[in-house]
Amino acid sequence: MSFLYASIAFLILLLLNVPIAFTLGISGIIYFITQSTIPIPIVAQRLAAGTQSFPLLAVPFFVLAGHLMNVSGITSRFIRLADSLVGHLPGSLAQVSCVLSMLMGGISGSSNADAAMETRILLPEMRKRGYDDGFSAAVLACSSLSTAIIPPSIGLVLYGYVGQVSIGKLFVAGVIPGILMGVTIMIVTHWKAIRKGYDLERRDQKKSLKEIYEAFREAIWALMFPIFLIVTLRFGIFAPVEAAAFAVVYAIFVGKVIHRELTWEKFLEALLDTAEDNAVIMFIVSMAAIPMYALAFEKVPVKMSSLIINLTNNPILIMLAIMVLLLLAGMIMEGTVNTLLLTPILLPIVREAGFDPVHFGIIFAILIQLGGVTPPVGVNMYTVCSLGGIPVESFIRESIAYILALLALVILLIFVPQLSLLLVGLMK
Repeated sequence: MSFLYASIAFLILLLLNVPIAFTLGISGIIYFITQSTIPIPIVAQRLAAGTQSFPLLAVPFFVLAGHLMNVSGITSRFIRLADSLVGHLPGSLAQVSCVLSMLMGGISGSSNADAAMETRILLPEMRKRGYDDGFSAAVLACSSLSTAIIPPSIGLVLYGYVGQVSIGKLFVAGVIPGILMGVTIMIVTHWKAIRKGYDLERRDQKKSLKEIYEAFREAIWALMFPIFLIVTLRFGIFAPVEAAAFAVVYAIFVGKVIHRELTWEKFLEALLDTAEDNAVIMFIVSMAAIPMYALAFEKVPVKMSSLIINLTNNPILIMLAIMVLLLLAGMIMEGTVNTLLLTPILLPIVREAGFDPVHFGIIFAILIQLGGVTPPVGVNMYTVCSLGGIPVESFIRESIAYILALLALVILLIFVPQLSLLLVGLMK
């Protein structure tokens, strides 16, 4: 009954829009209060223990590195490079957003931060060129999703931490699917832009090889970071946490010595933004440790695994059922919470079904990210719409094609696991 009371409390608090960290903590405490066999002081122990993990150290370092690179002139150089590559295509600014998100994936690891940044920079120009607000918002929010799959990814760090899966392998596995996400969004954008007649006259304004080279040369130091990250992880030079710490040093070096745009004021701004982001993430992680303990004590992962395996032993049907569950969960809960709560429940099931946990981690991360552009929670959706003053209804109408295309990509990844595991195989 204790678990039932806690579950009811969780749903009620969720419907009342109570901040998710408090929703997790309060419902978890209700479980302990109504459970006579577990002492209450365990709550305090779990709050502290929830963040006491070495792999979690990678999160604040990668967040800091991302903010440092953003204030070091990286973004403006990436925009020039993206424009030189796709600025001649129909819907050129929308295509720039898609390429920029893939480039930023190797820097920030946060799709919501990328969506906010691109909205501030690109939306005003999109409006000047006559782009429909719904179309602009949809492409800005949906293209940002690839940022959280291409390494370094905060979501993959949390998945690896909770599921005890190699973070290095997850990073490497995220490269091809992340790029495929970006390409998928670009294809849909190309189709929409032609139908709407956006920037069709720019087809003759293709940049020369010299201009592309110059843009590439200016952005080379930022482009080297994700390559450096994968190479050092592949050859065991750095563990993920050590690579994250070095990323901070690398960001400072590039900003101060190479680009010479990192001032003391910008450094303090990056530190402040990092402190705020990490406070939110770690508070949620700490609070999630309470219901996670309850799930483990009640043996929910084992029971769920047995239930699904008994319903069907077809691995593909199991994965498709989990896909629907993750899609629905993403609609009602924020991505970090879904990762912390659902990983220990679903990972034993997919392992029992014979799926590689690294392969599943990529599918899991993509589906969780899709929750960022679907109502009613849709963090990325609300970020773009609120910053741009755009009605959510317009966003939803234009985003349907993108969501369907990404779901088709997820199904492809399920049936062709080599797309996720090809580069991981090269690490052995």
